[in-house]
Amino acid sequence: MKKSIIVTGRLGDPLKETLAQHFELIEHSGPLDPTQQDVLDILSKAHGIIGSGLPITPELLDAAPALEVISTISVGYDSIPVDELTKRGIMLCNTPDVLTETTADTGFALVMASARRVTELAEWVKAGNWKASLGPDHFGNDVHGKTLGMIGFGRIGQAVARRGALGFGMSILYSNASPKPEREKELGAKRCELNELLEKADFVCVTVPLTAETKHLIGADEFARMKSSGIFINIARGKVVDESALIDALEKGTIKAAGLDVFEQEPLPATSPLLNMANVVALPHIGSATHETRQAMAQRAVDNIRLALQGKPPINLVNEDVRQ
Repeated sequence: MKKSIIVTGRLGDPLKETLAQHFELIEHSGPLDPTQQDVLDILSKAHGIIGSGLPITPELLDAAPALEVISTISVGYDSIPVDELTKRGIMLCNTPDVLTETTADTGFALVMASARRVTELAEWVKAGNWKASLGPDHFGNDVHGKTLGMIGFGRIGQAVARRGALGFGMSILYSNASPKPEREKELGAKRCELNELLEKADFVCVTVPLTAETKHLIGADEFARMKSSGIFINIARGKVVDESALIDALEKGTIKAAGLDVFEQEPLPATSPLLNMANVVALPHIGSATHETRQAMAQRAVDNIRLALQGKPPINLVNEDVRQ
């Protein structure tokens, strides 16, 4: 008898066909709410769950006694209680490798767009305001030769830094990470304390994961330490930043601008002051949103769940302790 997999959200037909060769697929749209009888029925016989944006609760896990693996089509898993899964012997798989370069592209696009006021001036042109040569009021700032401070220096942080150092001759500072001597040699990067980074960097880019320790890691005190000409970039998670403190820093001119792909509440509410700030580039959480990368992420998630349910080591296992 084939094991059963609940497929939530979008998964291309070829990938579903690959899974269907080995498993029974149960497609479900909408939240996996165990208080709903139809959801309770499919959870009761599920051995695996695959999808993105999966909020997992103890109640859901209670309703899925046969569950062996959850395969999320994402790097982040802050909506999934990892310790609870480990306690129950359930594997959690994610897709950390395949989106590194694409997310770093997004991060550096925000660096460029914020510094050169790309979106602001593009809208200004479209509105018919370009009637003469530009003056200083419309000038931006150089990126090349400046100092890029990376808060977090994992795969994505290093990839952003590589673009800055090798492509734009930027000096690299990094904090909130273990020493990376190979990257220091390759990129001329320097590890330092967070306060030093904030005070010296022209661009501050956040790439840390969201944990209890990193929630609101960046707030009013941190923005106050930045240069008034500093530009803040967030491609991590919205809750790593105290958004009200960010808004205050932008309104008061404590920092010059921000490039944001993530927010405390997503989608960004229509009432958010960030939407009306010319010095903010706001994107709809598109870090990995290219056709190629999303396909690669889905493929990796399929490979992970297939291997796990066949009793083989998955490619990306978050809770390694579950094997012990």
